[in-house]
Amino acid sequence: MTRVVAEDSESRETVIGAEALKRSFREHPAGVSLITAHTAAGPVGLTASSVASVGIDPPAISFSVTRATGSAGGILNAETYLVHLLDSRHAEIAQSFAVSGAERFTEEQGWETLPTGEPYLPGTRAALRCRTLHSLAVGSSVVVVAEVIDAVFQEPAAPLVYVDRKFHTLPA
Repeated sequence: MTRVVAEDSESRETVIGAEALKRSFREHPAGVSLITAHTAAGPVGLTASSVASVGIDPPAISFSVTRATGSAGGILNAETYLVHLLDSRHAEIAQSFAVSGAERFTEEQGWETLPTGEPYLPGTRAALRCRTLHSLAVGSSVVVVAEVIDAVFQEPAAPLVYVDRKFHTLPA
């Protein structure tokens, strides 16, 4: 729903509800992450643009997933998982993990398995190994606060952001 409010001969548009949220964040750049876990059915993963730092005592991050089924359900039920912070080298893989039914964990993508069992994508600037501290259902989404157990670091590259439903590379 949209309504236009006139104020001092200027017009501004006010949008309410879910459309207000979608429209606001559609043009707000967000970092791109890939969250992966090992489950009894095999590896699962999804692209996330909701990862944020929460605090350092304990070291924690947050993210949200849209529903608790499929890959998201596998991650929510895993004892530990990896949150890969992606950069410009990973736009293609970010896209494949953002689309349901796309090929994932292929040999060409270069996946490895950490000694702790999580699927690991080499070449990401940081991969945070995490475990869930808290989760909160919000409608059809789940917000997760996760403790960072440790991290694997490699060389950084130009940042990758998600804005207006597309992946973009920022200058280094």
